[in-house]
Amino acid sequence: MAADPGDGRAPGAAVTIGISIPVPEPFGRRLREARLSLGDPLAAAIPAHITLAPPMVVPCAELPGVVDHLLRVAAAERRFWIRLRGTGTFRPVSPVVFVALAEGIEGCERVQAHVMTGPLQGDPTFPYHPHVTIAHHLPDEVMDRAFKELSGFRADFEAWGFALYKLGRDGIWRRDRDFTFGVGHD
Repeated sequence: MAADPGDGRAPGAAVTIGISIPVPEPFGRRLREARLSLGDPLAAAIPAHITLAPPMVVPCAELPGVVDHLLRVAAAERRFWIRLRGTGTFRPVSPVVFVALAEGIEGCERVQAHVMTGPLQGDPTFPYHPHVTIAHHLPDEVMDRAFKELSGFRADFEAWGFALYKLGRDGIWRRDRDFTFGVGHD
């Protein structure tokens, strides 16, 4: 049977990846449920997360080099606290409402800057601003509702590392591998 170009085994095959800090349970579930209640179709496909590297297409042959790079980045980092507080928006520049970071911005910026070197280096579309998306490309009244309803959201958790996600053919992002901070160092 011939290799399917989308399964990563065919010559020239590629995979869409993203690198993020997962929002742990129960917070991730609560944010996902809120996003679903707003009618955001992406809620079922994208786990709650703080993006470090946006979606990008990587040739499958280059994925081992990406993994090695991410292992080195994670090994050089240390855990830090993230505190989510309230909401923010990128409107009118981008149709996004998000839960904001009150603590952990500097840690996210540091890790993101290292992740986006080497094989993942590129020109960003927007300046990096760590956040957790709760509404994206929805009607204005729904975006306003998201902003208001989640304005009191609070969550505190330790960023232990980050994860590599892969986009499935079904449009669902799945956690593929975790990269723990400080592994291999004292």
